[in-house]
Amino acid sequence: MSDDRNTLAILLISEMLAADHAMRGRLSRVLPKGMEISHFSVLNHLAWQKGESSPARLAEKFGVTRGAMTNTLNKLEWAGYVHIRPDWDDARRKMVAISPAGMQARDAAIAAITPMINQVVEDLGEDQARAALPILREIRLKLA
Repeated sequence: MSDDRNTLAILLISEMLAADHAMRGRLSRVLPKGMEISHFSVLNHLAWQKGESSPARLAEKFGVTRGAMTNTLNKLEWAGYVHIRPDWDDARRKMVAISPAGMQARDAAIAAITPMINQVVEDLGEDQARAALPILREIRLKLA
């Protein structure tokens, strides 16, 4: 029985990794020129959040190091997609907000990826796509 569970676990993780790899490849090809998946992810999060966040909170949210998040934020700031300011309550920290240009870039990215994502949902079937969401969400939460 243990071998069956190991095989199931290996098959599950293999499929998830293959799906992640395929999705990242397809997203990279359709995102606007110069935009990386990490840039889109941060812009999309800030757009949904509708407020500011600290780089440390963003790093924790995305499961990356603070250095990696700082690098992403520096690129986004250079592109004019985010505003970074000192935290008025704690001068050691910074706060990040999406800029109007960042919102436009995020919207352009959404427009670019929507046809590809819609095709995946259409090919899979809406019922299967809806059924997969809670399972994928639970796996993500268990791994976090």
